[in-house]
Amino acid sequence: MSANTDNFDVIERSALRRQRVIRTVTYILLVIWALIVLFPFYWMVLTSVKSYGSYNAEYIPQLFTANPTMQNYADAFTAVPLMRYFGNTVIYTLITTGVMLVVTVLAAYAFARLEFRGRNLLFTLFLALMMIPNELVIITNFVTITNLGMRNTFAGLILPSITSVFYIYLLKENFEQVPDELYKAAKVDGTSDLKYLFKVMIPICQPTIVTITILKVIECWNAYVWPRLITDSPSYFLVSNGIQEIRENGFGRENIPAMMAAVVVISVPLIILFLIFHKKIMAGVSRGGTKG
Repeated sequence: MSANTDNFDVIERSALRRQRVIRTVTYILLVIWALIVLFPFYWMVLTSVKSYGSYNAEYIPQLFTANPTMQNYADAFTAVPLMRYFGNTVIYTLITTGVMLVVTVLAAYAFARLEFRGRNLLFTLFLALMMIPNELVIITNFVTITNLGMRNTFAGLILPSITSVFYIYLLKENFEQVPDELYKAAKVDGTSDLKYLFKVMIPICQPTIVTITILKVIECWNAYVWPRLITDSPSYFLVSNGIQEIRENGFGRENIPAMMAAVVVISVPLIILFLIFHKKIMAGVSRGGTKG
């Protein structure tokens, strides 16, 4: 009996030792991966606090600077109209995200709860739109917006971005997880579909809706190709397009530290947004991808 107990203790200690080794190796690999991912941002911030002269004097790139300067950040707001780019981006992001949420919530609810002829076929065709390359859609949108005379307008910027097949699909899957009994009970009580949507579905599926909102905000903030095509006036440039304007007509192609300062300023709002809501993003994505 004692021998069996000793053998069991040896096996248990061996298993615990193996688990500790695996956990240690996992943490080491995660730390290494985190350093690899974060290094570009560190390099961006480091370059932004180097003076133009010290940066150009480095024959071998240095991983630190002994004389940091904030002059590049001051130039980012004085040499170019960075605040105008910020204002345009905020307007574009708020309106696009707001309209997109209305369209997405109503469409997802219709596909998830309303019964109408051809619903499954229509949704299948709707999903098939995800197979179309983005470049083809951009060409069609560009021709349409140009023919409507909406170039260099906020309407031209916003209209092609107010819907998303993926977000509708994600929210529809989440809506379908809400028990049908709640819907039937609400209909027995005489509750309208719109009231049921706002009183029951949206509060229950709030994590996914918050996730969609944040992802859309990030998408709008980083938009580059479409705003670059549809606007050629600095009055309508977004922050992502403003970087090119900064490079061409602001700091010049060689003043990398000043450009990096502008990029840091533009990136900070998204980083703060993600740090605040990262748990809700993870919760919303995991809920949207779980069926049943």
